[in-house]
Amino acid sequence: MLLILSEPGDATVEMVLPKLKARGADALWWDPGDYPSAARLTARFGADGDELFLTRDGQVFDLSTTTAVWTRRPGRPRAAENVTAADQRERVEELSEWFMDGFWDLLDARWLPARRPVLRRAHNKLVHLALARRLGFAVPRTVITNDPAELVPAYERAGGRLIAKAMEHTPFEIDGGTHAVYTTVVDRRALAGRSLLAHEPVILQPYVAKAVELRVTVVGRQVFTAEIASQDSPRTRDDWRHYDFARARHSVHRLPDDVATRCADLVAALGVSFGAIDLILTPDGEYVFLEINPNGQWAWIEELTGLPISDAIADWLTAEEAEETDAQ
Repeated sequence: MLLILSEPGDATVEMVLPKLKARGADALWWDPGDYPSAARLTARFGADGDELFLTRDGQVFDLSTTTAVWTRRPGRPRAAENVTAADQRERVEELSEWFMDGFWDLLDARWLPARRPVLRRAHNKLVHLALARRLGFAVPRTVITNDPAELVPAYERAGGRLIAKAMEHTPFEIDGGTHAVYTTVVDRRALAGRSLLAHEPVILQPYVAKAVELRVTVVGRQVFTAEIASQDSPRTRDDWRHYDFARARHSVHRLPDDVATRCADLVAALGVSFGAIDLILTPDGEYVFLEINPNGQWAWIEELTGLPISDAIADWLTAEEAEETDAQ
């Protein structure tokens, strides 16, 4: 059985489900955000081994038969609505998260992208920037700091063309409105407010000239590369995540073999089975590494370019089941 951990209505999961069905796979889609409020998890330990059960909507599922887990966009444990005291809700959800970490660790299954501790480490920009450099990627000279004294030297080293990025692209709320921090070009006026840097770590890098930007999706060792013409739109020139599909066109890109191999090697070295890598192709033809998201989005890439990423994911999830069937 395949276990898919993601929120209800996840369009990316819905792209892959028909592919799994076509391969004859039995898949269970469940959101951990329903635990413990609307689902039950039970672990039993006996002389004959471990037993792991999920009960939801009156049905009991034996998760010990799971061969592969796809953790896509799982919700965090959520206390029942009738647990109203804030401190009690916090306790329930913290204990539930501890329990689930151990529960998932007992599954004798392959994970896409990886189990949570591995995934969390792979997501850390300090970790993957250092590893990418060791693997031979061209990496911008980077400073990650909350020391205001670092800003002016970084600005001067970059010849006045410096960008700042957040450690994590995480939406947040201010006065009830949702905001996100994107790549920001640092101008000279910003240097006067450098004391604000002390409040949180910030990534500082020289601005890298772009011919195009690349989104490289790696599944196992399969590499799929989309070219984003980000420089064709003022909206996406500094950060393609502002999206302008009409002008910032997407197309298939052929990576040089050594760069493609390096991308697959980076995913493997991080201990994950999937990665969405952002590269810049400079006007001089150099491929520059920016970052990797070990659980990044890819559905829009497939829709715009036809790259068969969903098929690769379905193949990866069902590979072990197919091997077992062939062996019988």
